[in-house]
Amino acid sequence: MRFLLTDEQREFARALDGMLGVSGTPAVARAWAAGDHRPGRALWTRIAEAGVWGLGVPEQHGGSGLLPVELALSFEELGRHAVPGPLVETVAAAVFLERLGASTEAGEWLPRIASGGAVLSLCAGAGPYARHANAADPAPYALDADAADAVLVIQGDTVCRSDTHGPVQSSLDPARRLARPLDGTVLARGPAVTAAAAHAVEVARLLTAAQSLGLGRALLAATVSYVKQRTQFRVPVGSFQAVKHRLADTLIGLEFARPLVHAAALALAAGSPSAGREVAAAKVAAGEAGYAAARTALQLHGAIGYTEELPLSLWIRKARPLRDAWGTPADCRARVLAE
Repeated sequence: MRFLLTDEQREFARALDGMLGVSGTPAVARAWAAGDHRPGRALWTRIAEAGVWGLGVPEQHGGSGLLPVELALSFEELGRHAVPGPLVETVAAAVFLERLGASTEAGEWLPRIASGGAVLSLCAGAGPYARHANAADPAPYALDADAADAVLVIQGDTVCRSDTHGPVQSSLDPARRLARPLDGTVLARGPAVTAAAAHAVEVARLLTAAQSLGLGRALLAATVSYVKQRTQFRVPVGSFQAVKHRLADTLIGLEFARPLVHAAALALAAGSPSAGREVAAAKVAAGEAGYAAARTALQLHGAIGYTEELPLSLWIRKARPLRDAWGTPADCRARVLAE
């Protein structure tokens, strides 16, 4: 299969890149990590005006319908600019509510999501931090519950809505803040919840893979620029053979992952029976490529790469959480092998 993006899709990605490039996302991410959500919510509104959140919301609720390819392109740019917040979780929550057919909840939340007026977080069996939950307390961690207007918690065939949360916990990435949802109100039970959750997880995996891909591209570009400037023995370190090989390996990983992400988006858009397998394969490839790009950036930047003052640390510290969110590499490989 030969797949090329349309001119409209390329222009959409370029426009989003341009908007995010002048939005000061490093400062927004640092404020978000400190618990100040005002800059992040302002950026969230601008992203909504660009039409991103509407790509996961049906037309009858003010969106454009579920468009996986355009969503993947959008989230690649969001990852490339290290935009903070429950980006994936909000879209996954919208997809879940639409697929569940919960008319009251969908009518309340979907128009607000499309317009940028609502931020939701979603916890499911393969959620961003479910695997870290205490075995004695089955409630999973929610991503950015302190910033979300509500948290949807899916456990088995039951979905609850929580408006409160426990203490915010630290994370490997300071801009990914964790808390346990509390006092949930049951919204629905039954097989429909399980089916809707499975679909939402596939969408979340695809968008997380796209984020990892964008993150890796940003890390590689910053590292290539740095090794051209840093000198050793009076020559740029980028001229050393070992450095060239490391950068080439990083590029190959990202270039191999990108068509897998696009193919998974196409399979999801077409409702293909193999969509789950293709999304899992894309998640493995993009997550590992993004993490490898972070390791390369850390090594080739030397000691400065370990400093939080360097803006690149905002990207480096996202790589591993994104690799493991919504299905670890082992989980996704198992999904591929099972089918």
